[in-house]
Amino acid sequence: MRTIAHLSDLHFGRVDMELLAPLTTFLGNVQPDIVVVSGDLTQRARSAEFIAARAFLDTLPVPQIIVPGNHDIPLYNVMARFGTPLSNYQRYITQDLEPFYVDGEIAVLGINTARSLTIKSGRINKGQIERVRAKLGNLDGSLMKILVTHHPFDLPAHFGNTHLVGLPALAMSQFASCGVNLLLAGHMHASHAVITSDRYKTSGLDAIAIQAGTATSTRGRGESNSFNILRITRNHLEIEQVGWTAERAAFAIKEILTFALTPTGWISSRP
Repeated sequence: MRTIAHLSDLHFGRVDMELLAPLTTFLGNVQPDIVVVSGDLTQRARSAEFIAARAFLDTLPVPQIIVPGNHDIPLYNVMARFGTPLSNYQRYITQDLEPFYVDGEIAVLGINTARSLTIKSGRINKGQIERVRAKLGNLDGSLMKILVTHHPFDLPAHFGNTHLVGLPALAMSQFASCGVNLLLAGHMHASHAVITSDRYKTSGLDAIAIQAGTATSTRGRGESNSFNILRITRNHLEIEQVGWTAERAAFAIKEILTFALTPTGWISSRP
């Protein structure tokens, strides 16, 4: 079994500082095999925000797979936005915009969907899709293959299509061909998990799209600060949705979602 801590939308610059130490303690107790952060580490992509984000990341377990979000590109500094949009991100967080981790049970690949030409939206291009297919398609089929982006490829039906990453249908058909099992994202500040075959009628294996809420930001959008703990075997997934409990001043498991991988695809199950 592998355990993944899935955090997102930290938004340093708009962080509730009270949450940082309890979050670090919680993850220290969980001892995940890998920590995933699916974008928006900062609020306005300023150096001081990235320095604070880096200091926080250094308190968390390693290895880490981190991708940028739209807030990690400068908004008001037009020259930086279009000239060197991820310079601060790469200086303070990581140079690698396609981080990759693989062991005997899981393979985790990060892809950058943040773009200078849009304020909130994200996109994946054909070159990135091909690199995902080449990287994950050549791996053993027994591995659980996981793709990490900031912008989601799937959401519950009531969200519609507006918030999905660009080129989703093309991407999903290629992901199915190389056996992507899980899609981890953020952006919406809301916790969800959906089976992609409900939206995408692609041939091949379906996937589970998993959203993490905002782990530390004051911009909660109606949901308490939250993140996910994923416990993974080859044919089983358990998602612990962990949320902040103000009365206890601590993080605690709010709900557990379970899925089983059958010969015909993923099905929702109960613990």
